[in-house]
Amino acid sequence: MQLPRPIQTYFTARAPQDGGVLAAAFAPDAIVHDEGLDHRGPQAIRDWWLAAKVKYRHNAKPINMTDTAGKTVVLATVTGDFPGSPAVLTFTFGLAADLITDLEIG
Repeated sequence: MQLPRPIQTYFTARAPQDGGVLAAAFAPDAIVHDEGLDHRGPQAIRDWWLAAKVKYRHNAKPINMTDTAGKTVVLATVTGDFPGSPAVLTFTFGLAADLITDLEIG
């Protein structure tokens, strides 16, 4: 499966060393919605991502990708230190100008 470059970066970034690389894949006004909270802008998104990596020690492996209503929807198997692991989660990405503009995880 050929993921768009910024989405590939999202799934292959390793914490903590790739925090800057991950942040650079997001647009300046990007927003991530996860666990009922919104994280706005690359720095806040980087901080959220690093904190989640510490808390859950998770890894996500994409298994399917579709385009729906102008969004790129990736199903991924997520394993880590959380109840129900492993789980298949949906990552819905908005993209523009080769950057992630929004991401909803559910």
